Order: sequence, then C-alpha cells, then structure tokens
Amino acid sequence: MLAGPIPDSLGALDRLYYLRLDFNRFNGSVPPFNQSSLQIFNVSHNALTGAIPVTPALSRFNMSSFALNSRLCGEIIHKKCPSTRPFFGQPTTTAPPPKSAAALRQTAGLRDDVALSSKGIMQKHRRAALVIGFSLGVSVVVISLICFAFAVRKHKRSPKGESTKMGLDPSVTGNAEAVMRIAEENEELEEKVKRVQEGVYAGPADAGFCRAVGEGTMGSTYKAVLDSRLIVTVKRLDSGRLGGTNQEVFEGHMESVGGLRHPNLVPLRAYFQAKEERLLIYDYQPNGSLFSLIHGSKPAKAKPLHWTSCLKIAEDAAQGLCYIHQAWRLVHGNLKSSNVLLGSDFEACLTDYCLVALATPSPDEDTNSIAYKAPEILRFDHREATSKSDVYSFGVLLLELLTGKHPSQHPTLTPDDMISWARSARDDDNGETNQLEMLLEVAVACRVASPEQRPTMWQVLKMIQEIKEVVLMEDGEFNSSSGNS
Repeated sequence: MLAGPIPDSLGALDRLYYLRLDFNRFNGSVPPFNQSSLQIFNVSHNALTGAIPVTPALSRFNMSSFALNSRLCGEIIHKKCPSTRPFFGQPTTTAPPPKSAAALRQTAGLRDDVALSSKGIMQKHRRAALVIGFSLGVSVVVISLICFAFAVRKHKRSPKGESTKMGLDPSVTGNAEAVMRIAEENEELEEKVKRVQEGVYAGPADAGFCRAVGEGTMGSTYKAVLDSRLIVTVKRLDSGRLGGTNQEVFEGHMESVGGLRHPNLVPLRAYFQAKEERLLIYDYQPNGSLFSLIHGSKPAKAKPLHWTSCLKIAEDAAQGLCYIHQAWRLVHGNLKSSNVLLGSDFEACLTDYCLVALATPSPDEDTNSIAYKAPEILRFDHREATSKSDVYSFGVLLLELLTGKHPSQHPTLTPDDMISWARSARDDDNGETNQLEMLLEVAVACRVASPEQRPTMWQVLKMIQEIKEVVLMEDGEFNSSSGNS
C-alpha cells in the first residue's frame, strides 16, 4: 500500500485523466485538483483529513470518490467541517473497538448494579446522576432525553415514597469529552418528569413528542421531537436481549460505536442508560427504510426497482459495511432491508450496526430475519457474527433489492439457476441484461454456503464499483455516438 501525503505535484499534470488512489494509506489533505481533463477520480479508503477543496474538477465527483476517510469534510460530501470537535466525532485518540460479547461478559464480573452502589449515599446527597455520551450540544436536548426515558417507563415507576434513581458511574471512560454528566436534585428531576409524562400521555394534542415507528429484533424505535424542535430517532433496546450486559460493558461498547462516522452509516448521536432503560439516539432519516421502498404500499405485481437504482443503493450499503469491517474491525451483525435507511438525498445508510455483540440469541425472530443469517450462524445458535456472515447477509439483501422478493421467498438453487430465477422475477426487457447479471453474480458469490469461499466486503465493493464504471463508460459511448449522429 502507498502511504504519506498525496503529492501536490499531481495537481500540475495538465493532462491527468485517471487517478485512482483508493484503498491505500494516504494521509493529510486532498490537493486542489482542478484539471478539466480529470474523468475518473477516487481517493476512498485512506486516512485523509480536513476540508475537500471545492474546485470545478472535484465537484464533478460524488461522495463515493471520497468515502471511507472518516475525517474528511466539506460541501462535496455534504459533511460540515466542525469548528470544534464534537463529543461523538473523531477523537484525538481513536476509541478502541469493543471486545467480543463473550470477552465483554467475562470481564464484566458482578458490576451490574454499580450504578446504584449505595442507597445511603444516594439519599444523603439526594442527587440523580445521568451519564450520556452525546454530541447534540445543548442542555435542553439532554433534559428532553431524560424525560423521554421516564415517559416510556410510565408503568414501571417506583412505589410511592421512593425516588427514581438514574445510573451513576463517573469512571466509565477515560475520555472526558465522550460523556456528559448532568446532576439534578431529585425533587427538580421528578417534577420535570411528572410534567412531561402528563404531556406525552395527555392525548393527540401532545402526541408529537414521541411516536412509535417500528419494532425490531433489538427493540422498539420511536420518532421523537425534542423541546428544541430537533427530530431524532430513539431506539429503546429490549432489556431481554441485553440481559447479560451490565452498565460498564454497555457504556464501553457504545463509546466505541459512537466513534463510527461514515456517509453511509446513520450516526449514533447519544446514548442513555438507567438501571432498566437503554436508549440510543440517532439522526432521523426522512425517507424511511429500504424495506418500505421495496415492499411497502405497492401492488402485488409491481416491478422491482430499476437496476441502476439497485446499483447505487448496493454501492452505498457496501461502502458502509466495508468501513465497519476494515476501518474498525467490527461487524454489523443485523443487516437487513429494514436496517438500511434512506437519507435526505436517498443515499442508503446502515443503522442498528454493531449491536449484536451485546445481545443474546432470540428464538422469536421472524422468517425474513432468519433468512438473512448465514448457514454457519443458524447451525450454531451461539456462534457470533463475523465479517463473512455480514457478506452473506449482504448477498441476501442484494437479491431482495434486485428481485423485490422477501428473503424468505428466495429459493435454494445452483448459482446459474439462481441467476435465471432472479431474471424471471424481474421480468426485465430493457436490453440491460449483461449489467444486471453482473450484479446478480455478486449476490450469488456472497451467498456461498462456505464462509471461506465468500469474498470480503472490500472485494464486493470493488466488484460493484467496477460494474458502475462499465455502466458509466457505456453511457459515455452512447451519448457520444448520439451526438455524432
């Protein structure tokens, strides 16, 4: 691999046509390339930093040309350059990836109730402390999240005469900027909670504060409008799935996950934890999920998405998954179409990533969720997800995207027969059979039964990008011939 800064001298090459520096270890800033001859440009998957120069040449390329450089920012990739470093942005020293679930639970010991260590001390100081990893930046947001947590616990309030206590562990992390500690007098906190509970459950007039939007394998999801009018997605984790995870383990894991930043990941903005509640706060994605786009409110015989839309969504999802695997050596573990959300520009963004390390297996998963799981995971109920099981799930997702069929409807066939089945499911007659078959071959390669024979996500991403380049070249040739006719 190549390393070091990108040479500024490349910017002086007035006939530069093709520059591919992706998947290396270049660091420093992106030079202000501005050659009108530049047609192909890719610096993705490096360690580049800072604002991308907005030149006419670079502005022609989209986010994929700069992806997997978590510290790049600027107008071209629609990422604001921070004036000050956010709490859940890129820290000076990268938070270490969390251990496996087994290792986490081994080292956790018996510290489940460390948050409520001494009732006498709590009564003496009459304080409730809240530990929140956050980057929203204003105290009103924090207070709103406190209220939300208590609101969803309406029917679990303590008996009369007891104070509701929040989790307390001031030593959960050495990175002081990664968490915020808010202390409130119990009486003040209880009064705020009481007022918000009454407002939330008063009826339709106040129903805009939070609204349930989905139920998944990891818990319930809400759309919440905070006091600041900021709209966020709040995921209330199922305590049954996290039964073996104590406070220290949870907070350590979420500090690491909170450091993930990529255009194709829904960013985790905050987390909240009390004794019985664990909430994750994400950016709200306005255009729903890929599942809804493929299956929602369509006639039974509606055609699947146009294959070029499939290509874009597949590349976006592969970019996000590749970042998780290569930049952080983590796994998604729960990839499916309902966990692929669509952003404001209809870019595909992964959510619910890296949570399975904290979860215990569930026997109640629906048939579609089970269909995403790799054979080796199904054979061993307690086997942990791997990067290769993520690749299998991606293959299932790609077939779902291309055929419009639920994963539980995908047959078990030989590779050639699977491609024939997928083509018949699309019923396409638009003369783009070759490109479609290339994408289908990628899906089939990902779904190989043996994990050792599956490609890596890096290889999958490269295959998709090569298909994209073929399409762009063919489009260019078609436009050129049309102009000359």
